Amino acid sequence: MSIFRLRWLVIALLISLGSYTHAASAQGELASPASKIPAGSSDVHEVEHWDALAVNPNLSVAEVLEKTYARNPKQALLNSRNSVVTSKQLMANAWLPTAPALGFAHQNDTLGSGRGEREWQAELELPVWLPNQRNNRHKVADDSRFNLNASQTSTRLQVAGQLRDALWDVAFNENNLALAQHMLSLANQLQSDVEKRHSAGELAKTDVMLAQQERLRAEKEQLRAEAELMHARYRYYLLTGLREIPANFEEQQSLLENYSQSPIWLEAESKVNLAQSERALAQIESREHMQVLLNMRSVKGGFDNAANESVGVKLRIPFGGEARSAPIKAAAELELGNALTERESLRMALEAAMHEAEHNLNVSKAELVLAGKQNEIAQENARLGEKSFRLGESDLVSLLRVQSQAFEAARAYSTRQIQLKWDIARYNQTVGVLP
Repeated sequence: MSIFRLRWLVIALLISLGSYTHAASAQGELASPASKIPAGSSDVHEVEHWDALAVNPNLSVAEVLEKTYARNPKQALLNSRNSVVTSKQLMANAWLPTAPALGFAHQNDTLGSGRGEREWQAELELPVWLPNQRNNRHKVADDSRFNLNASQTSTRLQVAGQLRDALWDVAFNENNLALAQHMLSLANQLQSDVEKRHSAGELAKTDVMLAQQERLRAEKEQLRAEAELMHARYRYYLLTGLREIPANFEEQQSLLENYSQSPIWLEAESKVNLAQSERALAQIESREHMQVLLNMRSVKGGFDNAANESVGVKLRIPFGGEARSAPIKAAAELELGNALTERESLRMALEAAMHEAEHNLNVSKAELVLAGKQNEIAQENARLGEKSFRLGESDLVSLLRVQSQAFEAARAYSTRQIQLKWDIARYNQTVGVLP
């Protein structure tokens, strides 16, 4: 082999060795997550991200709702609609239906006969109110104001629904985390007992590994519960802008039995009433206004130094105009059709929501009773299973099975308790009651 080939062979081996060392180092970092855990915490796995919410006993749900409503993105739309209502009220209170106009005219014969003829004329055009036009404008302005108020109350109720879900979502995940922490505590205690009995020769090594696996599973459940709680807390913060939460947000079930007083339904009805008023006004304003023209004229004839002053009046009465009025009437009919469609669609949605709210509430009450009985049996079974395991009458697998059943029963019972309160809040939301 030549020196040239040997040199290139050595270079290739060095490059391969460097690549292998780098890959092995990277693989070792990936395969050894414990190397990234600080010293003294090899058995503790914590999530660095933590969203904290301070519990404020002096903070009420109503106060949180007002803060949440104030920062809702729909505020910009409501403010712009307020300017529209103000403009309609201004039109209804105006002295004239449309703006008056001034006209000026001058006539002379400088480019004609040249005999010194001069004429000046000033006109004032005054539109006349159409029959019932002013009353209908006032009705449209009043209905617009009522619809805006209904929209504001409806928006507040919608925000209340988001707030209710956010609050109970936090409570739901806090309960899951508390259960997971309790399960991890039991798993740690069980692993410690099993390791001691293994050292004393009472249990096999397989039992130790089984207890270790159970502890790791419980630790994974705690990590997942922590992550879900952080998500729920951040959603609450994103909605409200607050880093504190009320200490108590339970609600009493409303005595209302339907959604007829719900602000969401009242808003839909007010929108229909507004569309009907605007249609009635469009029927009137589709015609042109009659005009009264007042004029003053000054005329100076040819070779005449004296001017003739006069005052006149003219009445302009339009007629026909179907081509102009048809699009105006059609647009008003379209708005009414849209309002009616939205109201009927909302009716079906609220009927379904009302049925689900009542049914879910009844089911949650029945399930809570069953879950309570199951929890009592499962907890007693777990107590007897632990006693039997300590006395050596049962194996570890049987103990883990009854503990798992007890944990699931406790989770089902506490979850049903929270779900029942959540369903009460959703029932109140459906009938339109603010917290």
